[in-house]
Order: sequence, then structure tokens, then C-alpha cells
Amino acid sequence: MWCKRIIPCLDVKNGRVVKGTKFVSLRDVGDPVALAKFYYDQGADELVFLDISASIEGKKTILDVARSVAKEIFIPFTIGGGIRSMDDIEVLLKAGADKVSIGTAGVENPDLIKSAATRFGSQAIVVSIDAKKQGNNWKVYTKSASSNSNLDAIAWAKKAEELGAGEILLNLIDCDGTKKGFGIELTKVIADAVSIPVIASGGAGSKEDFLEVFKKTKVSAALAASIFHYGEIRISELKKYLNENGVDIREV
Repeated sequence: MWCKRIIPCLDVKNGRVVKGTKFVSLRDVGDPVALAKFYYDQGADELVFLDISASIEGKKTILDVARSVAKEIFIPFTIGGGIRSMDDIEVLLKAGADKVSIGTAGVENPDLIKSAATRFGSQAIVVSIDAKKQGNNWKVYTKSASSNSNLDAIAWAKKAEELGAGEILLNLIDCDGTKKGFGIELTKVIADAVSIPVIASGGAGSKEDFLEVFKKTKVSAALAASIFHYGEIRISELKKYLNENGVDIREV
């Protein structure tokens, strides 16, 4: 059995790491390269950088971040946000990213996922799903969680796997930044529905939240931002706690 992974997430805008709640009310957190090195030293298993700068200059900035981070850390890292084409994927992978995360562009052009997986390998392609409950169903939202695609989240996860995605990054919009716990209901269903790894995201507020998502679902990893950025939980302490409570995880 593979060890479970702990993944800090860094939202990057204008060259800085920011964090908000439910994708709004962003606050400055710090320098992305310095934070990457800090989390690497703490024992993070992987990192995820999400470029939320909707500009050409933002793309240049995230490329610089990728190059700089690749020189400082020796764990896998993923970059997502604003990826629209094969060229976008290629330049990020060449800059040092191990994986890319495809969200909106994959919904609008599913062939991008298939083509990218064929060219770069499934292991390099993560499909990001921002999901929100609508009535009795879960819908996929795009464009930084501002637009309802009307796609069923569970069906889209299965389709992403069929297209060649190597991993699913599942973010529950209503849980994002709330520190009230991961969305166990949908996370469990999607992790059961696909055979590729699923990363749980959105809502982590305590060590117990991580334990719950690992015990109650088949996710391979859990991602968080606020609790790490503001020093509420240290990764080394979290890993020790999880190991003591029966979760197979690589200790620092």
C-alpha cells in the first residue's frame, strides 16, 4: 500500500501566495519560493501551486516560480490555473513542474486531457474538479468556481480517468477555507468511483479532519492551505499524529 500524502497548496497571484475563503477575500501570505522551501523542510510530500493571475504577466510569473522552486526542493510539485493548451503544459513541465493541473480547459475541451496524457504521460496530468452541491447533485464549477458547467462531478471524474488523467484534485467549494472539515460525502463517492489517486481538498481545520478523510475515504492525499500558512498545524506534528492513529504515512 502506498503511503498517504500531505500536500500544502499555494495560490499564487502577482508573484505572491494568497489565501481566501470560498475563492474570495484574498489575503497576502508570503513569497512562494520561500514557502515552498519551508514546507519541503517541514516534510511535505508534494506541493501544489495554483496560478490565479488571469493575465499574460501572471503566466510569466508562475513560470519563474516553477524554475525557482525546482532549484530549491526535491519533492514533486504540481502547477495549475490558467492552463489552456498543450504549449502551456509543455513550458511548465520544462520549467521544472512534475505535474500540471487542468480545470476549466479540460471541461471546455476534454481532448486536451487526452492529448496531454498521451504526449506527456498520465502521471503528469492532474484533473482539478471544483464541485458544489446543487439540490441532490454535485456540479462541476469552472472559471475559479464562478461558473456552473452543469456537469455532474462524479460522472466527470470517471470521464477524466477515461481520458487519461493520472490523478484527481477534488475541491469542495463550500468547504474551501472554512476549516470545518473536508467534504466527506462527495470525496468518498468519487474516490470509490475511480481507480486513479484522488486528492481531497477544501476545509481542513484540524489534525482530526485529516484523520477523518483518510479513515472514511480511499483518498491518496489530503491538501490544505490556511492551516499550514498560518502555522496552526505543523506538517511534522500532523504526520506523527496520523501515524499514531493508524494512517500509513511517511514521517519526517
